[in-house]
Amino acid sequence: MDIKSYFTPDVIGAVYLIAVILFVVGLKQLSHPRTARNGNLLSSLGMLIGIVATLFDKDILRYDVIVAGILLGAVIGTWMAKTVQMTGMPQMVALLNGFGGLASYIVGTSEYFSRQTQLPGDLFNYATVILSIIIGMITFSGSVIAALKLQEVIDGKPILFFGQKTLNALLGIGAFVLSVLIILNIQNGELANAEKMFVGLGVLAFVLGITLVIPIGGADMPVVVSLLNSYSGIAVAMTGFVLSNSALIVVGTLVGASGIILTMIMTKAMNRSLLNVLFGGFGATVSGGGGIAPTGTIKSASPEEAGMILDTAESVIIVPGYGMAVSQAQHVVKKLTEYLQKKGKTVSFAIHPVAGRMPGHMNVLLAEAGVSYDILYDMDQINDQFSNTDVVIIIGANDVVNPAAKTNPQSPIYGMPVLNVEEARTVFMLKRSMNPGFAGIDNELFYKNNTLMVFGDAKKTVEGFLASLEELDK
Repeated sequence: MDIKSYFTPDVIGAVYLIAVILFVVGLKQLSHPRTARNGNLLSSLGMLIGIVATLFDKDILRYDVIVAGILLGAVIGTWMAKTVQMTGMPQMVALLNGFGGLASYIVGTSEYFSRQTQLPGDLFNYATVILSIIIGMITFSGSVIAALKLQEVIDGKPILFFGQKTLNALLGIGAFVLSVLIILNIQNGELANAEKMFVGLGVLAFVLGITLVIPIGGADMPVVVSLLNSYSGIAVAMTGFVLSNSALIVVGTLVGASGIILTMIMTKAMNRSLLNVLFGGFGATVSGGGGIAPTGTIKSASPEEAGMILDTAESVIIVPGYGMAVSQAQHVVKKLTEYLQKKGKTVSFAIHPVAGRMPGHMNVLLAEAGVSYDILYDMDQINDQFSNTDVVIIIGANDVVNPAAKTNPQSPIYGMPVLNVEEARTVFMLKRSMNPGFAGIDNELFYKNNTLMVFGDAKKTVEGFLASLEELDK
């Protein structure tokens, strides 16, 4: 008996239900670093089960092509996982979001051309096909632009031009008009005209994805990556409706909803509305933090001098940022943490919601190094502790510790919740130079009386801290 005969609609439905349950449980476990790895495995297992069920559920003409695609994807995915550096993780996440959107576009296009003669009276199916095309292509082109900005192939500052918002509005209206015309032409039997409009709709959506992302500044990139992730989920859900696949509908909806929730949490953490992120051009004003240049004297210290101060400290808070990813300092930071703890000092990590260049970037770095989850604290949990802390070590973070967010009403980041690092007795600012952060805004913290700049590569600087402490203990 053919094995496919065992996969009745009831069996397929039950298998999809198991896959969906694994997705839901996996998503729940992703909410905490301690269970995130297991959650990722459960979600991957759910995806595998869903793929297998689909292969037995649908009339597949050539399994050899599908198997070849699976093997090729597995090889590429393994290569990416093994070779992409942590500094490139935000770019990879953005590209993966884009690939999800592109897959939705390809499926929607395939279904459109294969169902043209079947769908004239089925407006719902045509609406889902068109939405999968529009959202999928916007996600793809927007994600590519986001990845290029993160890679700094394209300038991270907002790219603004006259009439930009008007152009975006016209592109959106054009997409709607084309969608209506496509349906009307198909209903009237004008398939050739509909095909031309369909191709034009894809091109228009591609351009719209670009024009929506290029005016967004570097400081908002974590929010953009999260939003594009939500778009990719919505595109998958639309594809699920196109294919009448319940698993894709549920999974896409979960990803879309969770992405929107995360996006709103991040915009709240930046004291910005989503519309302000999408259309505000954050980072266009970069001089002097918004018109008022910080004043004061820059004081610096060597790693050896910093080590002497650390040796006398009772409590230490480490604030990681993108600079830690650039220098791959997370492992030596763990060694410093363990050494300080052995000396009886209290060590904690302060994690800002938008530190780094993607959601959870710092958590991923520290988890890779094996730093205990028990000493990682969100901004709201630890912000009141800085005033009672002896030393704060800032490793490559910039905008999330800038006091201008609280003191300079003219600053673009004014009102954004930041870490209260300046309240500590001593602040070590680890940086390669005096250049501003990704948002391009001068940092008032550099000029505070209790701030000591420690210039150099973060990994080598932290190694210098360790060497100094070890020398003092001899």
